[in-house]
Amino acid sequence: MSAVTIQQMADRVAGLMEERLGVRGTGLSEKLRRGGRLLPRSVRAQAQELAVLAEKAQNPKLLGQIDPARVASCYDSCLRHLSAQRAGSAALRALVRIGTTVALGLLAVAVLVLLVQRLQGRI
Repeated sequence: MSAVTIQQMADRVAGLMEERLGVRGTGLSEKLRRGGRLLPRSVRAQAQELAVLAEKAQNPKLLGQIDPARVASCYDSCLRHLSAQRAGSAALRALVRIGTTVALGLLAVAVLVLLVQRLQGRI
């Protein structure tokens, strides 16, 4: 497997991260640094390994140490997860998460108000 092929794989994963998750940056390493938390832990580890292998492939002496099966495995894992994602689903999840946080906060305040009124004898 050539260095160009490994770099193309890393670029494809980076492109999918930008398209599906909305993560900006130049290259897979920076996109993982910025938006790696949007990926499951196992996929994030695979993507990080792919980024390291892509950097390692730029050095001709280190290229021989790279296991092509491992590169393909990392790439397939990342591709499988990111292809299943719909564009914009990360924004929708973030919106739902914010709504849930606000709703739980309002519920906690309402319970606190009722508790205080109960203790004061108004209820």
